[in-house]
Amino acid sequence: MSAALIDLLPDLVFLMRRDGTIVAHVGGKAVPDLCSHGDESDSRLEQAWSPATSALIRRLLRRSIAGRIPVEARFHEQGRNYDIRVTPQGPNRAIGVVRAALADVPVDIEESPSEPRWLGLDRRGFLRRLNDSLAMAVLRERPISVAVFHIEGISNIARTMGASVSEEVLGHAMSKASVQLEATGEAYLGQLRENMLAAMIGSVDRETVEARVASIRDELKAPVRMGDLEFKLTPYAGVGQSGGDVASVEVLLEHARTAMAEAKRSLSEQIFFHSDAMQVRSLSRLDLGRELRDAIADRNIRFRYIGRHDLTTGRKVASVAYLRWQHPLRGDIPPAEFLRIAVATGLAIDLSRTALEQIVDDALAESPAHWAPDMRVSFGPLRDHIFHESFVSDVERVLARNVLPPERLELRIAEKAFVARDTNGLRSLQKRGVQLVVDETGRGMASLAALANAPIWGLQLDRAWVTALREGPTDPRAVTAQKVCRATMSLATALDIAPIAAGIDHESQRDALLEMGCRYGSGDFFR
Repeated sequence: MSAALIDLLPDLVFLMRRDGTIVAHVGGKAVPDLCSHGDESDSRLEQAWSPATSALIRRLLRRSIAGRIPVEARFHEQGRNYDIRVTPQGPNRAIGVVRAALADVPVDIEESPSEPRWLGLDRRGFLRRLNDSLAMAVLRERPISVAVFHIEGISNIARTMGASVSEEVLGHAMSKASVQLEATGEAYLGQLRENMLAAMIGSVDRETVEARVASIRDELKAPVRMGDLEFKLTPYAGVGQSGGDVASVEVLLEHARTAMAEAKRSLSEQIFFHSDAMQVRSLSRLDLGRELRDAIADRNIRFRYIGRHDLTTGRKVASVAYLRWQHPLRGDIPPAEFLRIAVATGLAIDLSRTALEQIVDDALAESPAHWAPDMRVSFGPLRDHIFHESFVSDVERVLARNVLPPERLELRIAEKAFVARDTNGLRSLQKRGVQLVVDETGRGMASLAALANAPIWGLQLDRAWVTALREGPTDPRAVTAQKVCRATMSLATALDIAPIAAGIDHESQRDALLEMGCRYGSGDFFR
């Protein structure tokens, strides 16, 4: 293909270095004036694009290379809308493709060419300024504090609605938080990762720091409206402070991240300050991680099975499998604890694979007469495994053992994971007879179109709503639970999929759910 013909290609394709240097570019007939088409190469982004577009591409470039994944966004330039996709090419380069958007972007999420996305610093800018602040603090003998925020929910928005939307949502929240922070004195905000922010606060007075961090937290968790949509983020905050043996940015940030991790593990809105005890617990979890690796290898992770019953007849229709780890010294370790460790140590996929094999082993050990013809076993694979490219083949492999028929295997996929995953790859399992259930319905953000078109058999209501049904009739939680439960049952009925509830511990809950149209359920009531 001649160079002249390449220049007529509609899409603009360019190769960038990590520092934003454009090494080469071709095409771009439908993307006029965004990049010069001469022979000059090795130019900076700022020489070819407007400041806002350059800043956007730099963020996409960093995120793509750091996460080793393609990222996409939509932006506005010179009166037109464009889509961009950046794909990493090794540790230091990426390829960008820009094309004219087929439809205009809604005004609420349009990239403004003249305004920044947020009033904060990127990772490099924040770390550079924090180094200067810490050096000045040491010189003046005035310690400083750093707060780190984990933003739960922003990654899900990026997966389900695109990077441009998630950046816009976080940008709105950050801009409000920055205004609050800057109004309180010497302080500034920056972004360390897609879902992690940090703030420097020029004080170590606990009340002062706690008040400033709380103001940022409150702004970050305030609902963000974009058009007809409302997004809610959940921030978890931890604080590290300089002074004593903390004389470097690395240690200061590590202390803040450790405290933030404690807040996230506790699912608490409380602001956690770093302490030596946290470090000890962190080391203890490392030991537990090594022991978990051995337990997975030795097949010491087992299941406890809870029956799912027909709410009308009480007949058991499925055995619902939940992971358990009986540690030889520590006793029964709660799943919430060892599952977090599995994710943090990269063991989640191995654990989920081993669990699939264990279900088949358990089925093999049971007498065939114990299983009614329509009895199923239900398992919830871990999120990391669900998103892994080998997930479907791993399920196919255990089915190939010809112990558990496909129609007797049910896979529960949490709502948040279901919405974010491409469900087309699961259709082969559905065709084999495997039944898919969307679990924890009502906890996160679902897509009605995705639910309607996905190969799913059932919809399981999150147990928190079922539990709330036992509150007094005038209790706000019970009133909300009634609405959520009834809406979920109606949704399942409308989509012609089985409505299921977990956590039925009392006859009143069963009766209420039956009246709403729920068909199956599990809980202590059936023991």
